[in-house]
Amino acid sequence: MSRFSKTILALLAAIALSAPTRAADDLGLGRVATPAEIQAWDIDVRPDFAGLPKGSGSVDQGQAIWEGKCAACHGTFGESNKVFSPLVGGTTKEDMASGHVAMLKRPDFPGRTTFMKVATVSTLFDYIRRAMPWNAPKSLTNDQVYAVLAYLLNLAEIVPDDFVLNEQTIRDVQKMMPNRNGMTWDHAMWPGTELSGKPVKPDTRATGCMKDCKKAAEISSVLPDYALSSHGNIADQNRRIGPVRGQKTGPSAPEGGTKKAMTEVADGAGCLQCHMVDSRLIGPAYAEIAQKYKGQDMTDKLIAKIRTGGGGVWGDVEMPAQTEVKDDDLKNLVAWILGGASTKQEKP
Repeated sequence: MSRFSKTILALLAAIALSAPTRAADDLGLGRVATPAEIQAWDIDVRPDFAGLPKGSGSVDQGQAIWEGKCAACHGTFGESNKVFSPLVGGTTKEDMASGHVAMLKRPDFPGRTTFMKVATVSTLFDYIRRAMPWNAPKSLTNDQVYAVLAYLLNLAEIVPDDFVLNEQTIRDVQKMMPNRNGMTWDHAMWPGTELSGKPVKPDTRATGCMKDCKKAAEISSVLPDYALSSHGNIADQNRRIGPVRGQKTGPSAPEGGTKKAMTEVADGAGCLQCHMVDSRLIGPAYAEIAQKYKGQDMTDKLIAKIRTGGGGVWGDVEMPAQTEVKDDDLKNLVAWILGGASTKQEKP
């Protein structure tokens, strides 16, 4: 480094040390996050149990929560394959002893359950806590998460019927996870030591190659033309968070108007994850519902049905209870569905 460069670096360091610290809002770039806001966002639980909150829940408590909030999609015993892949099954006592699931090596085995694949019990706790129930993520308390996970572990025959899961006993459970030794540590995603105590070294020891680089990204997967309109406009079906949108595969709902679009209400409540306007997804199309109840006064009955959930009318896949939707939004949503579920917004 030249003498001039050293002088410039020294001056810059002196300026940085002498300059007063300025809050983000002084620069017009927002404000400093409060401790409560950081705590609400920083909820990840790692394989070494860093971030695990205090709490406890029994198998019996978990069963009650499961039947009310989880069974509609996953089945009473975590065995359902109608909405999602089964959670439980395909593991044995021998797998718990070895830490490797033998069924994963059988190409003729019909499916891969969650407990066959997952290596760390912390992954289950973290996912349930941040993403479940499907229609109301993050609505479970820490104790409820412990209880639901205890029930799942009991279904997988990892813990007994009277087991109580908490921040201490969960560490013992990790030693019995059927596929705990099925995860590679070569990537060193969690520096330090792996669960067995072996030192972890990163696998990023290669040198960078800066030649023969591709000039542009190549799209390797596309929807065929005949399938583009099979599920409506995919771009309208993404959650309205962040910049990423799906491919435009059909006409969008026209914009404008001051009233909240009913598709926005349905999307915010999670309805569009199972229902579409004109074609079936997991549940019936809204157009089907409007046609079935045409000329009937079904407003109050449908409001009650959406609030409490259940199944049996359109098939054996149950709808979760929708307790988070505001009363006014729910009333307008039902009126919109019974009116034909038009995607044209009302004008002021």
